Amino acid sequence: MIKLKLILLFMIFIIVSGCTEFALLMSGSSIAISQNAYVKAYNSIDVLTIMATEKDIKRHIYDKGKKHVQTLTRIIND
Repeated sequence: MIKLKLILLFMIFIIVSGCTEFALLMSGSSIAISQNAYVKAYNSIDVLTIMATEKDIKRHIYDKGKKHVQTLTRIIND
């Protein structure tokens, strides 16, 4: 069953490999939708971050912010 799914997935990749906009849309980065250079750069960095750390940039910021809020709350309560 898994082999069949992998074969279908590879077939889809082979078929759509010539269509770069569709491939970019399928990557989840939405680079093909936006024409703004800043958004393209952010999305590219976000994709690389997800590939390297399994978390996106927003999740990293959220985790750091939560950590700082906990530290400040502890300092205020002491």
